[in-house]
Amino acid sequence: MTTDLQALRPDRRPVLTPLALNLIVTTYLLALCNGTFWGHLLRIFDGRLLLGAIFAGAMWSLMFLVVSLLAVRRAQRPVLIALIMIAAVSSYYADKLGVIVDREMIQNAMTTTFAESRHLITTGFLLHVGLYGVLPSVLVLLVRLRRGSILRGLGTWILSVGAAAGLIVGLLYIDLQTFMPVFREQKELLASVQPLAPIAGAVRYARMMLKSTQIVLQPTGTDAQPGPFLARADKPVLLVIVAGETARAANWSLGGYGRETNPELAKRDIVYYPQATSCGTATATSLPCMFSPLTRADYSYEGGLSNENLLDVLARVGFHVEWWDNNTGDKDIATRLFSRKMTAADGPEFCDPECTDEVFLKHLEEKAATITQNTVIVLHQIGSHGPSYWLRYPADREVFSPACQTPQLGDCSDEEIVNAYDNTIAFTDHMLATLIDRLDAQDRVVPALFYASDHGESLGENGLYLHGAPDFMAPPEQTHVPMLIWMSQRFRDTLALDQACMAAASGGAVSHDNMFSTLLGMVDVTTVARDPALDLAGACRKGATG
Repeated sequence: MTTDLQALRPDRRPVLTPLALNLIVTTYLLALCNGTFWGHLLRIFDGRLLLGAIFAGAMWSLMFLVVSLLAVRRAQRPVLIALIMIAAVSSYYADKLGVIVDREMIQNAMTTTFAESRHLITTGFLLHVGLYGVLPSVLVLLVRLRRGSILRGLGTWILSVGAAAGLIVGLLYIDLQTFMPVFREQKELLASVQPLAPIAGAVRYARMMLKSTQIVLQPTGTDAQPGPFLARADKPVLLVIVAGETARAANWSLGGYGRETNPELAKRDIVYYPQATSCGTATATSLPCMFSPLTRADYSYEGGLSNENLLDVLARVGFHVEWWDNNTGDKDIATRLFSRKMTAADGPEFCDPECTDEVFLKHLEEKAATITQNTVIVLHQIGSHGPSYWLRYPADREVFSPACQTPQLGDCSDEEIVNAYDNTIAFTDHMLATLIDRLDAQDRVVPALFYASDHGESLGENGLYLHGAPDFMAPPEQTHVPMLIWMSQRFRDTLALDQACMAAASGGAVSHDNMFSTLLGMVDVTTVARDPALDLAGACRKGATG
């Protein structure tokens, strides 16, 4: 009886043809999931609204072409829902934070940890995805589809694809002279089209990862050996490399920032490089590039994997090398070496609710007291990683207030965001100064410290937050980074380095490109892989020719 009633009850769900559903979803995606795209379009075609509308029509046609190619027969609903959800997620980061979801950002996301990524899953994000992703996806599921025969469906598909391709060409040819420079010069416009831009990024990422499976590791610096000063050292040399995280030079008082964010380092005898730039704007790219023998111009993901890095060369000449991580891993830099992940077990007093970089201090002091051979220890900081800046320093280290205490940056004022971020810089200042003091007090080793941040951070300038901007639109806030060297007097004497000479040249333009050769030069490792032109230390060695 129930079955009979159900059969008689009319199905009030709307009925659409597959073509109509594709047209509606395409229009929805471009119209409502592309706030950043429309903002760029109105800016670029300011005063030329008709041309802007034609260009938008070409983008609609491109999106409809992609939808028509992918959303076919039984795959139609799953594909449409996937496109809607991708657009909902990526549009939140693009519209609210100015983040472009490209290949590099996808790479960064794939290599991050849950502890880091969960700070990006805010109430605002969930509401946005629910409204712009889940709700329209449910509607796609509820719609009834009226399909014709397979032959008729094939004909409709061919006409749809052909019409979309024709529209793209026809609309662009209306004023090709105007539109072509837009494609060449206004890359942020196409990079903001959701969900096409993140899909293209995912395809590029997949291709990159597929190529990386065929990589054969090539040795670097096979001729490396200790130079005369390193060979004569009467105590173990200890080089601590601090790989900073998300510190931008603009907020370092050592470089002229108006706030005292580096009061402790200012009292230490260091060489600071105020004009340093990074290899990239995200950890997944910048960190391996920093340690690579390749310069930024030559570096690629495949190139980084296929060449041994700085740590491999140091290990080859007898250094014991360790990687200590308080971040998202070594990005394959320490694959062939010892590495450890810092957790609450390494210092619960420093890990509530997450480990701050103080977790390194106790263990480094203990390690230094037991060293019997030349040693390199890399400390990979959590540093100033956002958006949860307030978790990067202990509450009693809050210098600037009120500080933003939510990962939903839109709920905080500009002042609160900057205050929280500046507190992370001040805490890094304290951590580095404490490291220097403890190393200097350990007389069984010959210590030195090198620090450089992997990339910077945007704090709302020009509507951008966080980091990871593509190279073509990366602002200086994300690429201008702090870099410094501290050498104990014992280190300078043992390795015959003239710090005054290094300081005299510190005001010039430097970059991550200098790190590989400079650190080899500092510890007096001779190899043809070390480029004298990039070595900031070797040229200041007394009585040596490099």
